[in-house]
Parts: sequence; structure tokens; C-alpha cells
Amino acid sequence: MTAAQVFESVRETVTVDVPIERAFTVFTENITSWWPREHHIGDNPFAAVVIEPRAGGRFFERDADGNECMWGSVIAYDRPHRVVLGWHLQSDWKYDADPARASEVEVRFIAEVPTTTRVELEHSHFERHGDGGDEIRTAVGKPDGWGGIVRQYAAAF
Repeated sequence: MTAAQVFESVRETVTVDVPIERAFTVFTENITSWWPREHHIGDNPFAAVVIEPRAGGRFFERDADGNECMWGSVIAYDRPHRVVLGWHLQSDWKYDADPARASEVEVRFIAEVPTTTRVELEHSHFERHGDGGDEIRTAVGKPDGWGGIVRQYAAAF
């Protein structure tokens, strides 16, 4: 990767037949109920996936024994319109605490009508991962990456 290389964002959009507040709550507070069970990085499957509800919060998984594996950080938390997560997992699926090496996952919630919400996810800034940026972009861009995750989220309603 060259210093000037920038990767195209991965974008996924779904529409759910619920009000914006419910769409936001299920995505951020009930993520454990729909996040794919096979998408964990800990030694054991997760018992919970947590997005702490504030900028500066953590984004992580916790197993049944209470062990936590960090995935990232909460950059912005604008209920019920937007959440931005720092994706700190590198191409080896290990956590790197350095925010300069984290890509971003922005999820926007747009009320189309009072009972329908469009949810737009954009994962960007893969170049921040250095040489592993292309691998991460490829992995999350696969059908079972963000596309599959967003479909499972939509099926939770």
C-alpha cells in the first residue's frame, strides 16, 4: 500500500418497518440478539456484544466467563440518528488501541415515515490499518461481511 492509497468504503443499506428510535435501540443496545454468532474474536463464543452508549465508550464482546475482547471505540453517539464506531481490529483480527490505526463504521438512521427507518452503514478509512487495510476491506465487503450482518439486523424485527 502506498501512503496515498485510499480504499473505497463498504456501504450497506436496509429498510426496517419500525420507528427510528426502535431501529437505533435494536442496533446499539440489542446487538447481541442479532449479531452473527460466528463473528467473534475471543477464544469462546460471545455471550454479549456491547456498544457503550456514549462517545468515548467501548465496542466489545464478552464471553460467558466475563472475558472481554475489544473490537473498537465509540466515536459518536447521536441517538437516534447516528452512531460512529472506531474499528480497531487489524487484518489478523487483533485489537490495536491506537485510534490512528482504526477505520470507521458509521451507521445512520433516517426516518422515511414514522413507522419505517432506512439504516445506512458505511465502513471507511481502511488505509488507516496500513498494509492490512486491503485485507480488512475485502473481508468486511464479502457477502457474509457487513452485507450479511445488516441482513441479520433487519431480520431481528
